[in-house]
Amino acid sequence: MQTRKLGKSGLEVSALGLGCMGMNHHRGPAPDRNAMIALLLAAVARGVTFFDTAEVYGPFTNEELVGEALAPLAKEVIIATKFGFDLDPGGSGGPNSRPERIRRVAEASLKRLRVEAIDLFYQHRVDPAVPIEDVAGTVKDLIAEGKVKHFGLSEAGASTIRRAHAVQPVTALQSEYSLWWREPEAEVLPTCEELGIGFVPFSPLGRGFLTGKIDETTVFGANDNRSGLPRFTPEARKANQPVVQLLEEIGRAKGATPAQIALAWLLAQKPWIVPIPGTTKLARLDENLGAIDVALSAEDISAIESASASLKIEGARYPETDQKLVGR
Repeated sequence: MQTRKLGKSGLEVSALGLGCMGMNHHRGPAPDRNAMIALLLAAVARGVTFFDTAEVYGPFTNEELVGEALAPLAKEVIIATKFGFDLDPGGSGGPNSRPERIRRVAEASLKRLRVEAIDLFYQHRVDPAVPIEDVAGTVKDLIAEGKVKHFGLSEAGASTIRRAHAVQPVTALQSEYSLWWREPEAEVLPTCEELGIGFVPFSPLGRGFLTGKIDETTVFGANDNRSGLPRFTPEARKANQPVVQLLEEIGRAKGATPAQIALAWLLAQKPWIVPIPGTTKLARLDENLGAIDVALSAEDISAIESASASLKIEGARYPETDQKLVGR
């Protein structure tokens, strides 16, 4: 397994990580728990060392799942988790990054993950009611106390990243990034490069769309959040097929699947980018990991750029209320 360092932090992880959210949250009926534990262990056996979870996934149960599976291997893996939502009894469910809340989440996550220190602690979404300096300062204190090793942000804007980094160096910025969502290229990626921050794309396969397995006839199961996303209406799925067809065309020339081309394209962007595709199937895990061996030349990248420039992606990635929580 190839490894990469997240920016200048020195945190070294497998070139592809594993997003664990779908193992019991937001992707329809939860798969069998024992099967997911087996999948997590299979990922480690294949060289994956970077695993992504969050307290809100479940809530809480995804961290418990990851903790149970990986506790015996804690010294071999890097587990990232997140704080930032008001999940206390009677809480609003909205953003909450007050220092006292961050501290409570850290203590609870340590127990659920069964670790002595959280490897990478992201603020899940920027809280407009709490200065980012206070958030970064709280995590800085947790690092000094040995409860957290690295600080991260998710879906933050360039200005927020700079302000946070000035208080406590940011190891990684996690945001959506793929061939059908390239907004980070405008400001966020240049900021990360300037400051030496790693970038972790979530939904690098477009929530499954870029695999070529989803079209306008696909029916999403109960509790699958894609059914409520503007980009996943039947009309949008039909209109956005050209991006999949582009990946299929390149894949045929490379002997690779659309998913592998989509991941290989991300890996080719910067050496400090580490995508975290999620899956609940061993075959898909193996397919995704195969992307590491797909070599895209400068000419391939140029061809992808030229072809994708003419593609118009239909549908917003989030409903308006959720979109307000990103890019601050």
